[in-house]
Amino acid sequence: MTTRQRGWRVPAALVALSLVPVLAGTARLVELGGGPAIIPADARFTSSPLPVVVHIVCAATYALLGALQFSAGIRRRWPRWHRTTGRVLVGAGLGVALSALWLTVFFAPQEDSGVLLFVLRLVFGSALVASLVLGVRSIWQGDVPAHRAWMTRAYAIALAAGTQVFTQGLGEAFFGHSAVALDASRGAAWAINLAVAEWAIRRDPVGGGARRPRLTPMLMVGERS
Repeated sequence: MTTRQRGWRVPAALVALSLVPVLAGTARLVELGGGPAIIPADARFTSSPLPVVVHIVCAATYALLGALQFSAGIRRRWPRWHRTTGRVLVGAGLGVALSALWLTVFFAPQEDSGVLLFVLRLVFGSALVASLVLGVRSIWQGDVPAHRAWMTRAYAIALAAGTQVFTQGLGEAFFGHSAVALDASRGAAWAINLAVAEWAIRRDPVGGGARRPRLTPMLMVGERS
């Protein structure tokens, strides 16, 4: 396997992980647009579709476009593209987080969820906003390692929906269908993603190793290396 091929393994894996929630979200958009119900209908969304549409569009953009930010080849060969998409991704990430918080607070909870999932969604939605803000602040201060670390954490939080496909399935198989078990299995996805993110940050020679000299604060969002 060539170096170029290895460089695409992580983005390809992230795109694959995001496919199920992206496809489910696309099916929901089709339904809300008046098309056939490909997935089970949800009356909560048909009565107030705007925040749902914002969440789905921003989440799909953030998941798919964000995966490409992990390609070192793209960062090196097309730094301007990397910076431009970085700005787009900050907006999309904030759209994901804020719409998720809105849906959590103002929409009725899912029938199979409980208080634990409600709290977890508030915590991790807020953590996503904080990670994005800290990532932007870091790059404006010229701190590339901190920028990369915070943006990696933000992406890990946002991609939990993909991991939940597996953790929820395993949770139901081993612990049943109680609200607590389902909430815990969904929450495990955030924990797993953040654990992997911290491992990746610490093994990254830029993100987790020695600090590079600070760059000029005029670097824009999305600059990584």
